[in-house]
Amino acid sequence: MPNPTAAMLVIGDEILSGRTRDANMHYLAGELSQAGINLTEVRIVSDQHDRIVSALNALRKSHDHVFTSGGIGPTHDDITADAVADAFGVTLGIREDARALLTEHYARTGLELNAARLRMARIPDGACLIENPVSAAPGFSLGNVYVMAGVPAVFQAMVAELLPQLERGAALYSQNLTIPRGEGEIAADLQALAQSFPQLSIGCYPFERNGAYGATVVIRGEEKAQVDAAMVRLAGLFPEAVA
Repeated sequence: MPNPTAAMLVIGDEILSGRTRDANMHYLAGELSQAGINLTEVRIVSDQHDRIVSALNALRKSHDHVFTSGGIGPTHDDITADAVADAFGVTLGIREDARALLTEHYARTGLELNAARLRMARIPDGACLIENPVSAAPGFSLGNVYVMAGVPAVFQAMVAELLPQLERGAALYSQNLTIPRGEGEIAADLQALAQSFPQLSIGCYPFERNGAYGATVVIRGEEKAQVDAAMVRLAGLFPEAVA
């Protein structure tokens, strides 16, 4: 049975403008790989309602899981919850369990639960809350969509809460080899290797260091023995390579 598939939707003008470097995709990819869930697509959209709805509807129809990051904070441009509700055709309102979490958190910290902060208790009808042990404001899941914060520490905490609840596949095993040759010199050998091991993913990632060209080859697969066998053959072709 094939591994479940996943997509990620990163939401925020700050990512597209270059003001903020996204770290959540890198983190999620690593966690999903270990969980046996194949991340096959990532999209980044601006804080525009219709773009979020369109991207979300496309991704949730073509993947088993969709993870979003960003746009669930207290400010006017945090519109992800609104867009998710519209994508599913459900209403959006203050959830009492979410309000209770925020009330307890702000009472403990001595801060006011004002109208802006209360926006973070707006949850689409029918959604389940995703716990946020960092700052209390919850994420939520609806159908196969999991809506989480953009702040990396909070996003990571929500992923840790969520992943054990999801159906998993076979975790991927990987090895890599750095070859001090340009891609053009090793391409034919890599093609032959890929044909010999069609069940494996064999990626080639070139680099230039101090004027010298090279490539790191990454071999990934569900069966450790197959990955090991492919790596032994690859290392035999390029004895100067470094693991």
